[in-house]
Amino acid sequence: MQFIDQARIKVKAGRGGDGIVSFRREKYVPAGGPSGGDGGQGGAVILEADENLQTLLDFNFLRVFSADDGRRGGPNRCTGASGKDLVVKVPCGTEICDLSTGIILGDLTISGQTLLVAYGGKGGLGNAHFLSNRNRAPEKFTEGRDGEEWDLQLELKLLAEVGIIGLPNAGKSTLIAILSAARPKIADYPFTTLIPNLGVVRRPNGDGTVFADIPGLIEGAAQGTGLGHDFLRHIERTKLLIHMVDGGSEDPVQDYLVLEKELSAYGHGLLDKQRILVLNKQELLDQNLKHEIINSLEAVSTRKVILVSAVMGLGLDELLGSVWKKLGI
Repeated sequence: MQFIDQARIKVKAGRGGDGIVSFRREKYVPAGGPSGGDGGQGGAVILEADENLQTLLDFNFLRVFSADDGRRGGPNRCTGASGKDLVVKVPCGTEICDLSTGIILGDLTISGQTLLVAYGGKGGLGNAHFLSNRNRAPEKFTEGRDGEEWDLQLELKLLAEVGIIGLPNAGKSTLIAILSAARPKIADYPFTTLIPNLGVVRRPNGDGTVFADIPGLIEGAAQGTGLGHDFLRHIERTKLLIHMVDGGSEDPVQDYLVLEKELSAYGHGLLDKQRILVLNKQELLDQNLKHEIINSLEAVSTRKVILVSAVMGLGLDELLGSVWKKLGI
């Protein structure tokens, strides 16, 4: 399944039905009078969060969503049938905004949560409404109104409690593969991960916590370099970030500072989130420089460094213990 986290769609609510001109024609009722009914209300367009959807891929193939029109009125003051509302399913975590103004209309995070994005047009009035003492046989009616029509931007932001961030090949995918049942692509070249990977890690109480491996963060990501700009939005909902630094890098401290700079440039409160600093691939550390690197990282970050090796399974208990503590579990 292809992962798509942005889409543009057009929504069109139904048009209201027209009112009609009609007069009663009954035996023994010579002056029956006007009896034209009103038109029905146009159908609305409603977005609904669905936990079974994981991507906005479907919106690449179908971009226009139109609700049913209302039916015209009938004789004997019968109101026309209202148009059926159109319910469009979207993944949980979808943010909806108006494409022309950028105003956020809603944020669907819970399965079953709905957002009415286009109101149906009002039905027109039949001639029965225009009866008066001066006009006993009105032939006036009104047409139904058009429904609302909007261009919308959909953005999917993953619902994960813990986000794993780091430069390419820091070991993020390996870590999420070891901790959960997720099976991301892992290799020894940059940008192995092209989409965010989700994995459920079992808590001490038996419940699951969703971890997300966020790909593509490099220097300049916040300005659109590489893949990171496309996926930084997925960090916004996380409660906790695991900042992974590659212990086999030529300069782990500089790697840390590069990512901090990108988080600051992107904004949206990312620097204010709780974070755990992890130095991965401890087996590749120069033992003569090990303590110097750790001390330097702790000095620039003002955080304790947790030393791990995801591929060898070392230090993971300490890491998870810190995660559960930060999350209050």
